[in-house]
Amino acid sequence: MSEALKVSVGMSTCNMAAGSEALFQTLEKEVPDAELSIMGCLGQCHAEPQIRVTASDGQDYLYHSVNPAKLKKIISDHLQGGTPVDAWLFDGSKGSGAELMQKQQRIVLRNCGEVNPENIEEYLSRGGYAALEKVLKESDPAAVCETVLASGLRGRGGAGFPTGLKWKFALAEDKPKKYVVCNADEGDPGAFMDRSTLESDPHAVLEGMAIQAFATGANEGYIYCRAEYPLAIARLEIAIAQAEAKGLLGKNILGTDFCLDLHIKAGAGAFVCGEETALMASIEGERGMPRLRPPFPAQSGLFGKPTTINNVETLASVPWVIGNGAEAYSAIGTEKSKGTKVFALAGKIKRGGLVEVPMGITLREVVEEVGGGTGSHRKVKAVQMGGPSGGCIPESLLDTRIDYDEVSSTGAIMGSGGMIVLDDTTCMVDVARYFLDFTQKESCGKCTFCRIGTRRMLEVLTRICEGNGVPEDIQTLEELAVQIKDTSLCGLGQTAPNPVLTTLRYFREEYEEHINDKKCRAGKCKALCGFEIADNCTGCTVCARKCPVDAITGVVKGMHLIDQDKCIQCGVCRDVCKFDAVKVI
Repeated sequence: MSEALKVSVGMSTCNMAAGSEALFQTLEKEVPDAELSIMGCLGQCHAEPQIRVTASDGQDYLYHSVNPAKLKKIISDHLQGGTPVDAWLFDGSKGSGAELMQKQQRIVLRNCGEVNPENIEEYLSRGGYAALEKVLKESDPAAVCETVLASGLRGRGGAGFPTGLKWKFALAEDKPKKYVVCNADEGDPGAFMDRSTLESDPHAVLEGMAIQAFATGANEGYIYCRAEYPLAIARLEIAIAQAEAKGLLGKNILGTDFCLDLHIKAGAGAFVCGEETALMASIEGERGMPRLRPPFPAQSGLFGKPTTINNVETLASVPWVIGNGAEAYSAIGTEKSKGTKVFALAGKIKRGGLVEVPMGITLREVVEEVGGGTGSHRKVKAVQMGGPSGGCIPESLLDTRIDYDEVSSTGAIMGSGGMIVLDDTTCMVDVARYFLDFTQKESCGKCTFCRIGTRRMLEVLTRICEGNGVPEDIQTLEELAVQIKDTSLCGLGQTAPNPVLTTLRYFREEYEEHINDKKCRAGKCKALCGFEIADNCTGCTVCARKCPVDAITGVVKGMHLIDQDKCIQCGVCRDVCKFDAVKVI
């Protein structure tokens, strides 16, 4: 064994999906003398699995995209021979590593991938729970609320309501019983910020909840996490038990009169339960359906008691705000949008994963510089933000700053942080149809226009994608969208038409082509497109080998042809062609 002190293997859901469990098992067998540990997600999902080797002098060596063959060489050369394999090391100071990291500012993700999420001692060694101790021994609830309000921290769940103001409302309620709730019901397609944070740094969220409870006068809380996140729930359970054993949760925390009992509620996966009143109904054992407001949760929430609800990202930010001060946090960002924002980069992006950037940075900087542009090397067509409640921002508006008001002005919303990058092979009508299908299925059915209106919109969009659209369909979509937004009780219905409205606003010509010309320029709607191979075909044969129905013929270095009778318009040939020789017809 060489000088290595510790070997940490990425064991988040994304790392394990990439094969890290097998690497961990190999290390257990091959280097039994090493101190083997686990770490969470560094956000570099495009470069997983990852392994960190910490030498006796404290220097870290982070290996990316490790597979069994690479691991064998890492063991022989580095762990046993003492010579790092430089070619596979991640370097955040140059090349793609610098592009990925230099515009990021990690507050929420400050410990993710840096600590063992199942070991409270590692969290404590990085200043964990110091902010809680500070407020318990040096402050009072009103002062904590004022600090958070002065920081400019706004709820990161989507609405962007000032966190400190929400806490002040709950504190003002003179009731003996109050609750705090962490909303971890992350359901947006393409979003995984909460999951990764809970899996990688659960104690940051627990500390934020404890500060939240102290500031609002609560002594009991719930973490509402969807059951599809079993690893996040398991690590929360471990973290709660560890914090209780250390006197950081439970009775008389840190020797004070402050007490807080936390429970985990595993949700069944209803998207509507991300809405706070539906979430509370679910915790209470009722069907997850929204309630009328007022009264607001701060006045009458869970079990009829004053309740403050914040999401994972908001709560993970709180210890940093308390520890570093309101001024330090408010110095980051724009006038009305302070601090940082975590985004889950997904879709046609080259460097997919989690990124945390200061408010005020532009969408273009995030997509093209931090994310590296499209992985397909095609032109960015749009960015879908805010999930099913959000909208599609065209490439022409990518210089929009990440600011609650500026993003809203485009017709999209900041949302919880999903950012799906679309290239020119994406059909915007089909994107709208996809999100309407999602929200229609997830509607709780309480409001007639949400229940039936979204179904009618989905039927129209499906008809257009199938080549049966009529000119009146566009007006029908716009009329239904207004009615659904104006008559729905909760945010799901009020925002469900957004993907349709933004695609109509910025990509109306694609709707008109689908309806009038019976053509899908992106080649996604099978009834409205076909494919042919152009003269610049190099005869590499990749398209022929990848075609699932053997519809492509040709010889090596010779022109290839598509048999239109066999072609099923799947688009695989266009996707795999590196020479842009497959055209939509």
